[in-house]
Amino acid sequence: YEYLMRHFATESGKSKGQFYTPAEVSRVIAQILGIREEETTEQTTVYDPTCGSGSLLLKVADEATTGVTLYGQEKDAATSGLARMNMILHQYPTAIIKQGNTLANPLFLSKDGGVKTFDYVVANPPFSDKRWSTGFNPEADDFGRFEGFGVPPGKQGDYGYLLHILRSLKSTGRGACILPHGVLFRGNAEAEIRRNLIKRGYIKGIIGLPANLFYGTGIPACIVVLDRSKAASRQGIFMIDASGGLMKDGNKNRLRDRDIHRIVDVFKKQLSIPKYSRFVEFAEIAGNEFNLNIPRYIDSQQQEDIQDIEAHLRGGIPDRDLESLAKYWQICPNLKSTLFQPQRPHYSQLNLDQSQVKQSIYEHPEFIEFIESMTGLFAQWRELWRSRFNGLEKESFKPKALVWELGESLLAHYQGKPLVDHYGIYQHLLDYWGEVMEDDCYYLAEEGWKAETKRILEENKKGKAVDKGWVCDLIPKALIVGRYFAKQQQSINQLEGELESLTAQRTELEEEHSGEEGLLAELERINKANISTRLKEVKGDKDADEEREVLNLWLQFYNREAKLKKEIKAETEVLDLLAYKQYPLLAVEEIKALVIDDKWMRKLGEAIHGEVDRISQGLTQRMKVLAERYDQPLPQIISQVDELSLKVEGHLEKMGFLIEN
Repeated sequence: YEYLMRHFATESGKSKGQFYTPAEVSRVIAQILGIREEETTEQTTVYDPTCGSGSLLLKVADEATTGVTLYGQEKDAATSGLARMNMILHQYPTAIIKQGNTLANPLFLSKDGGVKTFDYVVANPPFSDKRWSTGFNPEADDFGRFEGFGVPPGKQGDYGYLLHILRSLKSTGRGACILPHGVLFRGNAEAEIRRNLIKRGYIKGIIGLPANLFYGTGIPACIVVLDRSKAASRQGIFMIDASGGLMKDGNKNRLRDRDIHRIVDVFKKQLSIPKYSRFVEFAEIAGNEFNLNIPRYIDSQQQEDIQDIEAHLRGGIPDRDLESLAKYWQICPNLKSTLFQPQRPHYSQLNLDQSQVKQSIYEHPEFIEFIESMTGLFAQWRELWRSRFNGLEKESFKPKALVWELGESLLAHYQGKPLVDHYGIYQHLLDYWGEVMEDDCYYLAEEGWKAETKRILEENKKGKAVDKGWVCDLIPKALIVGRYFAKQQQSINQLEGELESLTAQRTELEEEHSGEEGLLAELERINKANISTRLKEVKGDKDADEEREVLNLWLQFYNREAKLKKEIKAETEVLDLLAYKQYPLLAVEEIKALVIDDKWMRKLGEAIHGEVDRISQGLTQRMKVLAERYDQPLPQIISQVDELSLKVEGHLEKMGFLIEN
């Protein structure tokens, strides 16, 4: 469904420059508007003047705690039809979608003939629309949308849409619009409009997005957040540079769940974070001639890893590089002195060999204590939610609400904890939710705590159904085996290990003797039939004793492998039947233990432990880089070069070559 919406909206929008809004960007807009925190009713109105297929409207509606009334206008006839269908499919059949050019002919009007106003307005209008003024005269706009601000340039319609949105907001209304980054700094008529918007306090915030985020264009975009309710008292604009928070997805960039949550958290709480966000007062903006280009106010460039010339010349590791790892030393104050000792003012040296750094870090008592504290931290959260999960009953919970509460709980639990990025922890939860846990919760909400198996039937070439085994989505076979039949699985594992070892020995034997002059060279193919035939051929040949020994050894390996395979197959079938018969015997409490402890919590625990493990890897990797970088000072390298040069000259002289200076 998501693919069809994207493809249809992208194709239909190519000619007019309107690009499909990625779902993650829609989520950002829906959440920063704050509609979830408001007391909404059916009288609460949400409007999108360039609604496309309606996805942005629906995302905002999903954020509201009650039903709201949706309005949308779309220029393209086919896309507006798609939007109407979309509204019906998502249980908003009363949404009003109209087809027409919003700027030339706005179809939502008030009783006095002006533009109708709404509580929330969102839009992803065509970027830099060159035909925005077709069908009307902006200089004499019937709806007064440009009065007091200025008329946008003829070939740049971005502010035309933004000013329409502003006019469509109630006096307490809030809006958000996706626009190309150029609206923040372009000059002439747009600079004058920008100046007037800023002076009147209508712009609450600006969020810079990563480039190559939208289907159909690679240019960077931003979200301009409008708020009329507190415009008169506004003292500045809150800015976020979110251009670095992304993941690669093929040839496009994408915002992850962690990136979205961080943007929303920072924006709602107006948090000032170095290289990411800050509140910029109007005086500073005026000093920059009302240019809103985000890099003017937020330096998001990462600090360069500086090479120290003196350290390269004289050796030693610069103390400033060690001080940049202060967050580690705060947790493990004695670890630094274990690894380093002063060499001379402002430089230190390793106390041990480079190969021992990782082991020294992992075995240090303070680091062990830190890892144990992180393990204990997850155990606290796990116990908190185990009882909550145990209380989940059929039709008594909504999975969407559950994952929201689950995520907020995990974020709060890890927020402020040393070295850990709580948004990284949150991402692990959302990843697992999307992969497995979401389906489990929807199943539990409909069926309750039932673990029922189902046969896998596939149709063969003759059209006959063939039984390919069984499966249980809620409780996979491995969980049943791990809890109830661990000994049987261990026996199979031992047989499989022996089989793997024998196969490796046979392969090694083949590689050793299959060359042109090898003992197996006479064979066209190395298999049991050819080996047996060759043994008969060399039977009684006194000169072939060594070859017979190799052939017999190969057969021994092969026969033992065949026997092991039969044993493994037999034991696997027995184990499969034991597991299959166990499902009907499971009590509800056993099902809960298998799902909550053995499935959900174990997987989340492994993922979060991996996040903590990356912390230790980051420290050891940095130590390795610094140690290798300054391991040999330049004089020592020059001395080694001189020694090697003399050796080379000596060898050349022995060979009869004389090197003239």
